[in-house]
Order: sequence, then C-alpha cells, then structure tokens
Amino acid sequence: MLTPRSTRRRLVAASGTALVVAALITGCTSGGGDTATNTAPANNTENEETGENIRIGFSGPAADHGWLGAINSAAIAEAEKYPDVELIVAEGTNDANLQISQVETFINDGVDAIVLLPTDGAALTDVAISAMEAGIPVINVDREFSSTFAARVTVLGDNYGMGVSAGTYICEQLGDNPDAVIAEIAGIDSLPLTQDRSRGFADALDDCGLEVSNRVAADFTVQGGEAATSQLLQAAPQIDAIWNHDDDQGIGVLAAIDAAGRDEFFMVGGAGSANAMRSIEAGDSVLQATVIYPSTQAADGIRLARLVAQNKSMGDLVEVEVPSRIVLNAPVVTADNVEQYLPTAFES
Repeated sequence: MLTPRSTRRRLVAASGTALVVAALITGCTSGGGDTATNTAPANNTENEETGENIRIGFSGPAADHGWLGAINSAAIAEAEKYPDVELIVAEGTNDANLQISQVETFINDGVDAIVLLPTDGAALTDVAISAMEAGIPVINVDREFSSTFAARVTVLGDNYGMGVSAGTYICEQLGDNPDAVIAEIAGIDSLPLTQDRSRGFADALDDCGLEVSNRVAADFTVQGGEAATSQLLQAAPQIDAIWNHDDDQGIGVLAAIDAAGRDEFFMVGGAGSANAMRSIEAGDSVLQATVIYPSTQAADGIRLARLVAQNKSMGDLVEVEVPSRIVLNAPVVTADNVEQYLPTAFES
C-alpha cells in the first residue's frame, strides 16, 4: 500500500517530467527487406556552430501581461544569438483570425520554420496543418493544437505540475496539521490551464490529508488579484497558507494582504516573476516561494526550430531526431535556490 509520502513522490515524478519524447522515426525498409540508408540527422554535439541560413516566422501573443511580454522578448533575444537565423516577427495579437492570416503570410513567403504560440490552439490548428503540409515545420508553444498533425514539435509548460509542486511544498511546510486552512487564488476559471493547476494542487494536498478551504478566482491582472484577495481575506479570518496561481496578479494579491494587515500565513506564487523572486530573496513579505512556469518556452521553440530546419538533432540525446513533445519542469523557487532562477525570470 502506498503511503502519503510515497504517493506524493509519485505525483511529483509524474508532473515534473523534463522531456516527454515521442520522436518521429524516419528509417524505412526497402521492398527487398534490406534496410535502406537512414537519412535522419546524426547526433550533433556542435549545434552552436553557424549552419545553413534559415528564416523563422514567429507569431506570439499580445504583450498585455508580464509573462506574455517575456515570451516575445525571450524568443527575439534567442534568435539574435545565431547569425544563421533571420527571425520574421509578426505583431503580437489576441485575435485568432489575425494570427491565422499571419501564419498564411509565413507560408506564402516560404519560411523554413514557424514558431507559434496560438491565441487559441483549436482555432489555429487548420492553418498550422497547412504549414506542415507545405513542408514548413511548426513549433507549437504553450497552447496545444487540437491535432498532432499540426506541429513537428510541441513545447509546453506543466500546469498540472505547477499545482503539484505548490501543494507538495505547502504540505512539507505545514507538516502533519490536518486542521490547516489552505486558500487558493486562481486565475481565470474557464481556462483549461487554470483547471489543470487547481487539479494538481488538490491532488498534492490530498496526499498529505489537506484540502482547499477557501478559493477565489482572479483574472491574471493586478486589479483582479487585489479585488479577489480582498474578498478572500474578508471571508477567511484565519489562513495558514495561500497559493496564488500567477505572480503578475500577485502584485495585487500582496497589496490586498498589506492593506488588510494580515501576516499569519505564508504564500506561494506562480509563474516565477523577477519581482516575486526578489521579494522571496529579501524575505520582506508573506511570499515565501513561487513555482516556475517558464517564460522561455518560445525561446526554446526558436532554438528547436533552428535545429529542425537545419536537419540537426539534440546533442545531449542519443536519439537522432529532435523530440516531438517537450514538457518543461515546474520547480519551486525559495530563498535557498532563488539565485539559480532569477537570471531567467520575467519582470511583472
């Protein structure tokens, strides 16, 4: 029988997978039964060296949120590292129809690869399939398409894993206290990412005999975070720990906490903003930790697009193809390890 501690280890292991690999197999067999020459790229340990010049089209979100702004800027900065990459950047948008037209332009221009963070994965699926059918590899970032045929590589953060990491950390801090009052400040409840985060959080808490006692949802904005937290604090006179899903809305969350004069609890943030990390490092608020949701996903997409377009592989893997699916980890940042994560954090 699994103990709560062993079950928790299993949950963390399942959610913290760094690479989920389903590589495309390119070997083939001739009609006579002899193995034909494998034309897949050889494992490459010199990927940083300048290669064939390529053009990459990038379409990302409107930068109306610190994390989303960092997605765009990190992608552009990554492309600038490589003299063999010309990055064609479409205007950031939250309009699915505009983004579809941007991808159509990339197809017509014959780019070598497309990196796409879709405003709506389902809505952009058909045009991404069109790009793939035109021989242009698509790197899907953060929000999945509804068909596996729409992308050569998918790069994702781990929303469920964020919840597991936050819940596991809170369990470890509170110890065996079945009466602990846990509060949760979610993002937008209608979004699957919010639902996944909450599900992971509930599962991790359940492993140590805890549950969410008070829950509110904000809207990933400073104003929404402040309003939702004020509501929460009025409804809950005693709290032991809070998980706030998003460090951008966390600015408003902390403002509401300060205004209420409450400090009997500790808080865990989400996404991993630089200002949250600096506060954790200084120890000047109830914010004790945050859980990473990487803002480097599109930058990773640019790097992977370059490898795929240049017919290269990932040098640190034995597999001769770039993986088709990569899920990034959701580690907890505390005062003990904040220096490791602060250099890649985004500004709220």
